[in-house]
Amino acid sequence: MDMTDARWHTATRSSNNGGDCVEVAANLPGRVLVRDSKDRDGGTLAFAPAAWASFVEGVRRPGR
Repeated sequence: MDMTDARWHTATRSSNNGGDCVEVAANLPGRVLVRDSKDRDGGTLAFAPAAWASFVEGVRRPGR
């Protein structure tokens, strides 16, 4: 999977003290990439944009 142009972003609520976090690259056509911020070479997950949007919506929904 070519990730050359991926622009990775870390969650704004993550801390800079080594906390558990993921990085997301949503700028590539047709896919959203997700990886562990502490193990960037450990593997990358790829999701369809609609699947990622559904996941994020579910996480943001109050009462969860």
